[in-house]
Amino acid sequence: MMLVQATWQEQQTFRMIPTKDECPYVECIFDLGTKVFVIISKIKKTTLHMLPKLDEYGKPVTGNKGIKQERHKLEVFQEFYIEDLTAIEELIKIFAVNAEKFDYKKFLSLPGEA
Repeated sequence: MMLVQATWQEQQTFRMIPTKDECPYVECIFDLGTKVFVIISKIKKTTLHMLPKLDEYGKPVTGNKGIKQERHKLEVFQEFYIEDLTAIEELIKIFAVNAEKFDYKKFLSLPGEA
């Protein structure tokens, strides 16, 4: 994977993107607000989600309480959430081909922290 600078929720952060098809992850992103590293794997799972009910024209159906919803089974990628900064650094060192050159540590600490 390769580290790149990116925007997430209107803030600059970093992502890891795959460089080869064999990579087990779709992408990884560091959320500055929560200091959580989100890993989206290629492992798929089926989950239930509530989605807007649509009419025959694809428009959401509304009722007395707003837009009507219905439950659907969706296949989604498994996500992992890493909160420990040491574990995040270890994952970066294992998977990022440019870990030595990219300054990801500036995003791991809050302004004013060492």
